[in-house]
Formats: sequence, structure tokens, C-alpha cells
Amino acid sequence: MDTPYDTAAALLPLVGGPANVTSVAHCMTRLRLGLADRSLVDEAALRALPGVLGVVDDDTYQIVLGPGVVAKVTPEFEKLVGRGAELAARGADLRAEQRARNATPGKLLLRRIANIFVPLIPALIGCGVLAGLNGLLINLRWLPGVTGALAVIPSAFLSLIAVFVGYNTAKEFGGTPVLGGAVAAVVVYPGVAKVTAFGVALAPGQGGVLGALAAALLGTYIEKWCRTWVPATLDVLVTPTLTVLVAGLATLYGLMYAAGEISTAIGTASNWLLATTGPFAGLILGGLFLPLVMLGLHQALIPIHTTLIEQQGYTVLLPILAMAGAGQVGAAVAVYFRLRHDTSIRTTIKSALPAGLLGVGEPLIYGVSLPLGRPFLTACAGGAAGGAFVGFFAMLGDKVGATAIGPSGWALFPLLAGNRGLGMTAVIYAGGLLTGYLVGFLATYAFGLTGVTPTPSDSSGTRAPARTT
Repeated sequence: MDTPYDTAAALLPLVGGPANVTSVAHCMTRLRLGLADRSLVDEAALRALPGVLGVVDDDTYQIVLGPGVVAKVTPEFEKLVGRGAELAARGADLRAEQRARNATPGKLLLRRIANIFVPLIPALIGCGVLAGLNGLLINLRWLPGVTGALAVIPSAFLSLIAVFVGYNTAKEFGGTPVLGGAVAAVVVYPGVAKVTAFGVALAPGQGGVLGALAAALLGTYIEKWCRTWVPATLDVLVTPTLTVLVAGLATLYGLMYAAGEISTAIGTASNWLLATTGPFAGLILGGLFLPLVMLGLHQALIPIHTTLIEQQGYTVLLPILAMAGAGQVGAAVAVYFRLRHDTSIRTTIKSALPAGLLGVGEPLIYGVSLPLGRPFLTACAGGAAGGAFVGFFAMLGDKVGATAIGPSGWALFPLLAGNRGLGMTAVIYAGGLLTGYLVGFLATYAFGLTGVTPTPSDSSGTRAPARTT
């Protein structure tokens, strides 16, 4: 496809046309569509379309286009669909019905967590890269007149991230977003240092994003209660006042302290886990992350990553979890070499491998390893080996962290940080990737393809990959 418009125009008829599309959104890599009738989707043609890296049939129908591309295609797709009031109303009704059918409490909670934190990822990435660049300049003693300014830019967002979390929390749970942001702002206001709770003076930022999330959630429920009981003539004055007052006091005299204790426990537990059981912890985390991604459960880790970044300046968990992608890449390369005569799956691997090297693993998961079955398990083995490698050095005191969440694979190098300097951190991370690649490749080559026979492409150029026995 030459342009985003061409891609959008090719996608639309394959998902049932404009009348079948009830909602359009996107995340970092996927075009997420609400569809009235999923039986109208021509999935085989979608998968064969140039530029489509994979599809995922979940609560929304998700077409994997890759980072950057999806952000350009989505607006063009929206223009082609048209989003009038009637469409929006119909889409809301259908989405509500679908969520009622499919949503369990756990899935609903994870989806809401993602809706709160995923919109913050682009800013976290940008600020993380700037923080890493500034650290490099400081270590090299280059441009001393610039480093002060570069330190301010990423720090400003991180110092106020609680406000954005509060805004998104209220928006997600049906409150007024700006009231959620106002209540969450209490957490980071410097004046809280003058307040004492439980005999201890509070500190600005205490509780971090967890405190902000709890404060905004409480504020949302207070606002909804007020909307129910406050007379309409007084609503505009009384509701926001009571919301900010009650939720603000609860935040100062309870939530900040409690969330601060939880945040501290998360940081302490993460450091203890890697310092005392590094290889074992890395093996478990790296080996289980691909199944978590497949099930969507990895979204539960986003607040933990964000809390660690707030506390320590980086999250020590993300580089270990990124090893799962390395195992996936190694497994895919093994499949490519073993199934020499299966032109269809080799074409899929060639198109998806660059994205996999940059940490976008869905195309390889859903297009290669998961359909084949056993290579998914050997990819997990590669991730476990890479995670154990990084965890071993963490136990020796060489921490490898990431200043932002989102990227992994090679794309994580600009965001690396640690306690032993950028050079050592990059070497350890690179060693983990190479270990994941190698073990994923060898395990798949030796054990992952027993019983798999090449499946020739049909006349449409698509195939249903044979599963291992």
C-alpha cells in the first residue's frame, strides 16, 4: 500500500464495510474495531493484505499494523467509515451488549487499567528517551549548558503524571475527567508536606500513580452519588465542590499514606526478588510473559512499571519481560530454516520479523508460533533463558532497567538505565537478547517442529498452518 488512505480503503471492505463498523480506535500497534457482525469479516484476505501483520479477535477486532503506521491509517479509516451521531449511538449500544456478554470482572478490570495507562505511553517513551540522552551527556561531560534544560523536560511530565492518571481514571469510570485530575493533583502538590497523617508528615508524590488512581476513583463515585441526590439547580455548584473536598480529604488522610506503603512494598519486593533469586525470578518472568501477552494479562503490570519508574527512575522488570520477545524471534528464525518448502509461512516470518526484533511480538505470536503450537512453548523457553541471564546479573548487583514502558527488543536500547553505567547495562541487556535468540532457535529447531509438514499455499495465497503433534 502506498499511502495510509490506500491501506484504510483496502481494509474497510474486508471487515464488512462502513455499516458493519461501530467503533474505531487504535493503540501503539493495532487498529481496534467494534464490529456489528464479525461473520462478515474476510479474515484470510485481511491476513494476506500487504501491511497487515496479524489479526486478533478479542473484545474488539484488532488488526496489527505496527507502530507509526497504525496512527496514520486510523484517521483515514475513520473518514471512510463516517462517524455521525447515529453511528456512534448504535456503536455504543453494540459495544455495551458485547461487553456484557464477554466481560468477566478480571477482564474488565484489566481493560480499564489499560485504558488509563496506555494513552500515557507515548509521553513516557519520549521523556524516557530524553532522560537517557541527558544521562549520557552528563556521563560524557558533553554540553553542560544543555543538560540542565534536558533534565527539566522529562522530569516535568513525570512529576505530574499523577494528574494525567487521575484524569484518565475519571474518564474511564464515567466521571468528569478534570475533577479526577484535580483530586489526583493533591498527591503531587508541594504543600502536602505541611500535612501530617498517622503521625507522619506527608511527602509530595507519596503514593504516586496508585494514590492518584485511588483518589480519582473515589472522586468519581462521590460525583456520581452527588449527581443522584443533589437538586439540579444546585448541581453545578455543589457536586464539584463536594467531589473535590471529600475525595481530597480522603486522599490526604488515608489514600496517600496507604498507596505510599503499597508503592514502597512494590519497589522493595522487586529489588529483593532480583537480588536474592535473580536467575529463577528472571526465568519465571521471561518464560511466562508470552502467555500473559496472549491472554491480555500483561496489562496488569503497567501500574507496577509506572510505580517503579516513579520511585527509582526505571523499571527493572521490563528488560526481563522483553526477553520473551527474543525467544519468539529465535523460534521464528528456526521455523524459517526448518520449513524451507513452506513458502507461505516463510513469507509471514519475513514480513513479521523486523517488527519482532523491535519488540512488536503479536505478528509472530498469532501468525507463526501459536498456530504451530509447539514453537510457542519453545519461544517461551528462549524467553526464560534470556530472563535468567538478566536476572543473574541483577543478583550480582548489576541492575538493568528501562526509563519508559512500551518498546522492547532493539527499540529498548535508547531507554535503558541501570546502576552500573549505560555501557554495562547495554551489554547485559544485549547478552540477554542473544541468549533468548539462541535458546529459542535451538529449542525450536530441535524439538519445536516434530510432526509439522509444510502446507502449500492455496490459490488465494493464504494457508492454515499445520499444528504440531
